[in-house]
Amino acid sequence: MKYYVKSTALLDIKSNIIIGLYENGEFSSSAKKIDEISQGYLTNLIQSGEITGKIGEVLVLRHLPNYSAERVFVVGVGKKGEINEKQFKQIIQDTIKVVKSTKAQEVISYLSDIEIKNRDLYWNIRFSVETIETSFYQFEQFKSKKKEQDVALTQFVFSTQGEVAQQAIEHASAVALGVKFAKDVANCPPNICNPMYLAEQAKALATRSDLIKTTVLGEKELAELKMNAYLAVSQGSVNEAQLSLIEYRNHPNPNAKPIVLVGKGLTFDAGGISLKPAEAMDEMKYDMGGAASVYGVMNAIAELKLPLNVIGVLAGCENLPDGNAYRPGDILTTMKGLTVEVLNTDAEGRLVLCDTLTYVERFDPELVIDVATLTGACVVALGAHNSGLISTDDELAKALEQAAAETTDKAWRLPLSEEYQEQLKSNFADLANIGGRWGGAITAGAFLSNFTDKYRWAHLDIAGTAWLQGANKGATGRPVPLLVQFLINQAKNA
Repeated sequence: MKYYVKSTALLDIKSNIIIGLYENGEFSSSAKKIDEISQGYLTNLIQSGEITGKIGEVLVLRHLPNYSAERVFVVGVGKKGEINEKQFKQIIQDTIKVVKSTKAQEVISYLSDIEIKNRDLYWNIRFSVETIETSFYQFEQFKSKKKEQDVALTQFVFSTQGEVAQQAIEHASAVALGVKFAKDVANCPPNICNPMYLAEQAKALATRSDLIKTTVLGEKELAELKMNAYLAVSQGSVNEAQLSLIEYRNHPNPNAKPIVLVGKGLTFDAGGISLKPAEAMDEMKYDMGGAASVYGVMNAIAELKLPLNVIGVLAGCENLPDGNAYRPGDILTTMKGLTVEVLNTDAEGRLVLCDTLTYVERFDPELVIDVATLTGACVVALGAHNSGLISTDDELAKALEQAAAETTDKAWRLPLSEEYQEQLKSNFADLANIGGRWGGAITAGAFLSNFTDKYRWAHLDIAGTAWLQGANKGATGRPVPLLVQFLINQAKNA
C-alpha cells in the first residue's frame, strides 16, 4: 500500500473519498461540504434513519447529486469530542473492511479532520496507517492453497498537508514494517524457525542495510565465554544455540554509547525435563517473541535511519527434553560467576538471558532493555493487554511508559524491591532459578536484576502480549511499536 499526503479540494475528486459523520447528525467539516454540494443528500439520509453516525457504521454512496466522485464512504465516528484511540482504530478497521470489499483502487480520506481525545494530526495519521497495515497482514507461506487477494486498493491519500503529516506516514510505515517482520518470524513453525534460522534472518538484515553489521556466536564461542547457563538450556536439543548481534551505528558521534535490546529467542520451549502440558504446546513456538520483536525493531530503525547507535541481540535457543538435557537440581555457574540452582527447567528464559545480559556489558551500553515471553505469571497479573515492565531505573521506566502511552502498545510497571530477592534464595547456590508461586513475574525480573548492575536496565515481559490465542491465533508484533517510539524519543532528546 502506498500512502500520500495531499491537500485536495472536494470538488476535484473523481475517485473515492472517506468522510466522517458524528452521532446525532453532526457533520464533520468534510461531510458538511459534501451535504452542501449534494443539496442536502446526507441530511435526508440522517432524517430517514439510514445513517446515524455510530461507530461501526459505514455506508457506500454512489452517484451523489452534483458530485463526481465514484464512491463516497460515509463513516460513523461516534460522539464528537469523545473519540479515544481504541475507538478510532476500530473506525479505521471498519472502514478499510468495507473499502476492500469494493473495487476502489484509490481513496482520499478526510478522517484526518476527526478529533481524537488528547491526540493531534500526527497520531491520527499514524494510527490510521498502522491499523490499515495490520488489516492487510496475512501469513500463508505454508498453505498450499492461499486466499485470493481480490483487493484493488493500492493508494491511500490523507487530505491534509505539512511535514508533520508526512513524518507520521514515515514513522508508521517503518513501525508497520517492523511489526510485519516480527510477526513473520514468530509465526514461522519451529521445524523451520530454529536458532540457526533466527541467525540467518539477522544476517540477511545486514545485507539490506549499510548501517548494520551482524555477528553470530555459536556454541563453541559461548562455551569459551563460559555462558554455561545459556548452554545448559540448549543441551537437550540437536539444534545448536546461536547468539546473534545486530549492530546498527548511525549516531553523529561514532563513539556514542549504544542502546542495547536483548530478545529472548526460545524458538521452541517444551519445558525441558519439567515438561509442559500438551494442550497449546504448539504455541511455544512463540517463546522467541522477544527476539522476534527486537529483530522487527532493528528493521524499523534501519528504515528510519535514526541517529543512534543500537545493538539488537537475539538469544536463540531451544529447550527440549533429552538424555542430555539439564535437570532440576543441577547447579550452573553463570558467565558472571554467580551459581544458580535449577528448580524447574521450564524457567529457562532467565538462564539464557542472565548470561546474555552479562555478555552485553562489553558494549559499555547507555542502557539495556531485555524483552521476553518470560512468565505465565505476568499473563495472570496483566492479561493480554499490558506488557509487564520492571526496571531498576526510574527515569528509564518512565521513558518506556511514555512510549507505551503514546503508541497504545501498553505496559504496566511492576514493583521491584529487595523482598523479592528473598524468594530466590537457595540452600546450595547463590540463586534459585524460581522464587515460588507468588509474584512470579516479579521474581523473574528480580533474578535478572542480579546480572544488570553495570548499566541502566529495564525488562519487558511480553508473555501475555506477544501472540493471540483462539480463532485469531498469531503473533501480534508487540512491543515493536513501543520500542520504536522509545528510540524515536531517544533520538529527539539526543
